[in-house]
Amino acid sequence: MLRIEHLSAGYGEAAVLRDVSLDVRPGEVVTLCGRNGAGKTTLLRCVMGLHRPSGGRVELGGRDLAGLPAHRRARLGLGWVPDDRGGYATLTVAECLSLPPRSGPNAWSLSTVYDAFPALYQRRNAPSTTLSGGELQMLALARVLRTGARMLLCDEPTEGLSPLLVARVGEILRAAKAHGVTVLLVEQNLHFATTVADRHYLLAEGRIVEALDNSEVHAREHELLAYLGI
Repeated sequence: MLRIEHLSAGYGEAAVLRDVSLDVRPGEVVTLCGRNGAGKTTLLRCVMGLHRPSGGRVELGGRDLAGLPAHRRARLGLGWVPDDRGGYATLTVAECLSLPPRSGPNAWSLSTVYDAFPALYQRRNAPSTTLSGGELQMLALARVLRTGARMLLCDEPTEGLSPLLVARVGEILRAAKAHGVTVLLVEQNLHFATTVADRHYLLAEGRIVEALDNSEVHAREHELLAYLGI
C-alpha cells in the first residue's frame, strides 16, 4: 500500500531524514518508533505532502506521489491524523463530521461514527474547541474515517490520554483495520503498539535502524524502553 524508498528531508541545512526506506502492506498496521527528534513526524508530513523531501520516492498503491499536493493525496485515499488533533473553532462536532468529503467506498457513515464514538454523539452540538483532549482525538480519527481513507497516517494518537481512552483508540484502529484500512502509526507507547500493530520500524537520527515484529518487541521491551528514553 505504501512504499518509501531512500527518502531524505530536512529544514534548511539541517538534515532530519537520511535515506529512509520502508513499506506498509495492504491491511497492515505498522508502527514507527523513535526518540523525540528522530524524524518521525517529518516522515509522515513528507508522505502527506506537507513537507517537501530533498530526495527519494513515495508510492501509494503503486502510484508515485511526487509533486502531488496534500489535497490530491487525500483524494487518492491518504488520511492524516496530526498530533495536535485540532478542531474548527466555529464548528460544532456534528459540523466537523459533516465537512470532510467522502472520497472512498469504505467511508464511515455518520451513524457508524456515532456508534463507534458515543462521546461524540453526546457532544455533537458542542463547539469542537470545548472538547477534552481525548474527545478531540476521537474527533480527529472520526473525521478521517468519514472520508473513506484507505491509508491512515496517525501521529502519536495516544499521547496524553488516560488508559481508558488509550484502549478506546486501540479498539478504533483495530476496527479500521478490520474494514481494510492500512495504518502507519507514530507511537511511543510500545505496549499499546504491540496490541494494534503487525510490525515496527525503529527510527534513529533520521535512519531506519531496525525492523521488528511483536515477539521481538516483547523480548526486548526493557532495552527498547531505555533506548527510547521512556
